[in-house]
Amino acid sequence: MSLTLDTYRLLGRSGLRVSPLALGTATFGTEWGWGAERDEARRLFDLYVERGGNFIDTANTYTDGSSERLLGEFTGARGGVDRESLVLATKYTTLRRPGDPNSGGSHRKSLFASVEASLRRLNTDYLDLLYLHVWDFTTPVEEILRGMDDLVRQGKILYVAISNAPAWQVSRMQAIADLRGWSPLVALQIEYNLIERTGERDLIPMAREMGLGVVPYSPLAGGVLTGKYSRDDLTATDGAPGGSSRKNFNLALGTVTERNLAVADVVKEVAAELGRTPAQVGLAWTLRNPAVTAPVLGARTPAQLEGNLGALEVDLTAAQLARLDGASRIGLGFPHDMLAGDHIRRVTAGDLRIESRR
Repeated sequence: MSLTLDTYRLLGRSGLRVSPLALGTATFGTEWGWGAERDEARRLFDLYVERGGNFIDTANTYTDGSSERLLGEFTGARGGVDRESLVLATKYTTLRRPGDPNSGGSHRKSLFASVEASLRRLNTDYLDLLYLHVWDFTTPVEEILRGMDDLVRQGKILYVAISNAPAWQVSRMQAIADLRGWSPLVALQIEYNLIERTGERDLIPMAREMGLGVVPYSPLAGGVLTGKYSRDDLTATDGAPGGSSRKNFNLALGTVTERNLAVADVVKEVAAELGRTPAQVGLAWTLRNPAVTAPVLGARTPAQLEGNLGALEVDLTAAQLARLDGASRIGLGFPHDMLAGDHIRRVTAGDLRIESRR
């Protein structure tokens, strides 16, 4: 079943309509060594919007602030794009000024200062969606939720969300927000792709139960699923930390492994059968997962973005989905594997046949 960027989906338990693929803008700016210059970033932005896309993802410290500044230029009065038609999502908690202990973290001072700075850079008076970017293990959840709710009441944020946090903390926060009448979390951003599937243990089931739309980042595993890496890279010596290329970054993180390359091989096989690119197949697998709302696309050139958008047109057969699932499957661990086993089924249900509608 083919999709388009203007086949909108609801974000979590909200009425907010977003495109099935979000445009990630961590590549807007060259401060990190592999991004797009201003004019190229503008072409990426225009291509996405002209195709009907409305869901833009950034963060307060992406490319040292250039990502937000460029988006503010593109969506401003002289940018030619109607700000009101877009869903702008940004994030807070990462350190904004090294040496200043309160310029990062999840606490109220960091939250309010970061939001004000993002509003200035984005050239807007409100944010459609604000994520807590990274869990800091120190700030009380009530402080986070009350601060977010205060900003919603002030009209500076419309919806709140969370990323990179333990499932039990997220579910606890959602329960507290519900009980106290504070703004609920509507989205969960996690790394999720055919190589990184550990979110299936607790994070994704939690999100579905608690009403958070899953917005996966790195749906191509940093490019590993595109087929750009080979076994030669397993012994490469140019992946030292601090390298300025995306390849160096992935090698330093240990993303290129024998297991991951084996998964990428299956992706390439399926792509060849369909006459598609490996990137389109990897994205299509994530895109068609019923737990997922909108994977975040990162691209450096319009050609890359155009190719990735082709994932909307990929139809994977049941057999192909099974092969991809089999190549990348992980153990869910305790208690999930135990609860799914035949012994537990026998001792809890016996020969009963119970149909679940969930």
